[in-house]
Amino acid sequence: MMTFKEQIQQGIPTVLPPKKEYDVTINHAPKRKEILTEEEKKLALQNALRYFDKKHHAELLPEFTEELEKYGRIYMYRFRPDYKMYARDINEYPGKSLQARSIMLMIQNNLDYAVAQHPHELITYGGNGAVFQNWAQYLLTMQYLSEMNDEQTLVMYSGHPMGLFPSNKNAPRVVVTNGMMIPNYSQPDDWEKFNALGVTQYGQMTAGSYMYIGPQGIVHGTTITVLNGFRKIGKSPKGNIFVTAGLGGMSGAQPKAGNISGCITVCAEVNEKAVHTRHSQGWVDEVVSDLDALVARVSKAKEAKEVVSIAYHGNVVEVWEKFDEAGIHIDLGSDQTSLHNPWAGGYYPVGVSFEEANEMMAENPELFKTKVQESLRRHAAAVNKHTAKGTYFFDYGNAFLLEASRAGADVMAENPTIGREFKYPSYVQDIMGPMCFDYGFGPFRWVCTSGDPKDLEKTDQIACEVLQEIMENSPEEIQQQMADNIQWIKGAQENKLVVGSQARILYADAEGRIKIAKAFNKAIKKGKIGPVVLGRDHHDVSGTDSPYRETSNIYDGSRFTADMAIHNVIGDSFRGATWVSIHNGGGVGWGEVMNGGFGMLLDGSKGASKRLKSMLFWDVNNGIARRSWARNSEAVFAIKRAMQVEKNLKVTLPNIVDDALFDNA
Repeated sequence: MMTFKEQIQQGIPTVLPPKKEYDVTINHAPKRKEILTEEEKKLALQNALRYFDKKHHAELLPEFTEELEKYGRIYMYRFRPDYKMYARDINEYPGKSLQARSIMLMIQNNLDYAVAQHPHELITYGGNGAVFQNWAQYLLTMQYLSEMNDEQTLVMYSGHPMGLFPSNKNAPRVVVTNGMMIPNYSQPDDWEKFNALGVTQYGQMTAGSYMYIGPQGIVHGTTITVLNGFRKIGKSPKGNIFVTAGLGGMSGAQPKAGNISGCITVCAEVNEKAVHTRHSQGWVDEVVSDLDALVARVSKAKEAKEVVSIAYHGNVVEVWEKFDEAGIHIDLGSDQTSLHNPWAGGYYPVGVSFEEANEMMAENPELFKTKVQESLRRHAAAVNKHTAKGTYFFDYGNAFLLEASRAGADVMAENPTIGREFKYPSYVQDIMGPMCFDYGFGPFRWVCTSGDPKDLEKTDQIACEVLQEIMENSPEEIQQQMADNIQWIKGAQENKLVVGSQARILYADAEGRIKIAKAFNKAIKKGKIGPVVLGRDHHDVSGTDSPYRETSNIYDGSRFTADMAIHNVIGDSFRGATWVSIHNGGGVGWGEVMNGGFGMLLDGSKGASKRLKSMLFWDVNNGIARRSWARNSEAVFAIKRAMQVEKNLKVTLPNIVDDALFDNA
């Protein structure tokens, strides 16, 4: 019997493992639609078989052919490892490079059954956010990481490990790209085709960059959004209602965020397994599957001013319509189904069962598309009835308004302006952009590689102490952000946010990130905690160019450009990141966004201290500079402040034009 380390070092086995049974207890990806010609199917099979010795081709060909026909993809289930998939202590991984071992840990965390949405298909979240295309890629990548030294870089080509290349100790250990298509080949069907061929993949944001930390990653952002949403409408969350949809992957964070914010949350989900997962994990308090019972339960909660989260097992369109009929006032409304992926399981149409919908999307994709668009029109109509009665509805960056508009739904503004085409704002436009991103606050993350909860407690304490010290001298403009963060980190343990690795997320600016990271590195050097991996969501100040989400509050006409995300990754790579990634796709859809990320290992060394300061400062201020040039006043304030702190920073500032000039022209 091989040890875990020996299995990792083996890579693709020379002797074929026995064929595995399809595990029906696991949440699987839906069957992908048939899109390849017969000639292309042959090419897909040739592409898959090239990972294996010729002597195995005759045995594997019928098996891979069956997978392609049955699931629309070749996942190579036979090669799925027998060991348990989770983030182990960094010392349990084989290898010469501590940095490489930290990446192995993060890859396994992304595929942990408690974290991943479709673990056997190597999909972490969002319905199609993949770490790898197939299990051969996983095995080969882990083998390369176990062999590499600190003067090599592993190049990842949309899930495929291209190989180890000579570099130097200051270069990234891994460079990741996902879905980097020629622009004219970046439509949704292009993803279906080229992914089926085995030549590209959809890495989402933190799935294909090995930085997903379970739904905790979005709990904090959702909490800030919900809190500030209630502040925006001048209401306390207590006894008031937030209605949304989606409990799979990242969207599963919504009810937990509602509880932390202190409101009544109703979150609809059509997939019973997703409902059960979130309920069993304690991320949602109660489950209801009858609309009348839901109305009664919400009415009772409102009367008692309860803080409670309720999962409705069913379609959210029914909830909006029922609440209108029953006179239930919704205070905040949104949606977090995966509408970036509307035709392959990201959004399920009302009036069609979950099972029927899965069959329809594979067997009759045109009818499925028609049903989805009908549902979106009905969905928007129901939302409009509530907003007419005072509901504050916002697009949660899942492409709801974009896809609803493409379906012909009534979601367009009566008097559109540049960047404000829709009736309802993106949450970035009204909340996260001006309140957080423009000031440099975004989702900073860290992972304790020891896997020890005590290390996480110590890092929480360190972060809290650093933030309290910073807050004493912070300007008035960011006092609220600092207070929210301190409140969050103090309650992090009691809210039981950890799923998978011992990780934490905290919205911080460059000053906060650098000072927290330095304090971690000192604690590691003194042996108080083990090594720590730093990262962030791509959904941040600088990492992502997304005109309907991250950069939706850019109004100078540049929101459809992607220079910032590319600059971000290039800059991170030569300033000391352990690994960098750049993806086409992400939370709003293939061809709709470009996003970049990084990971950085802190090992207590002087080198790590130097790298963290250089890279983290750039990683944030790159985005603030771009936002300030777009004339965002909060970003102008933030970048001027950054230039006072760092004498080597000199940013081009905009001259503001007086609108009165145009009135007199």
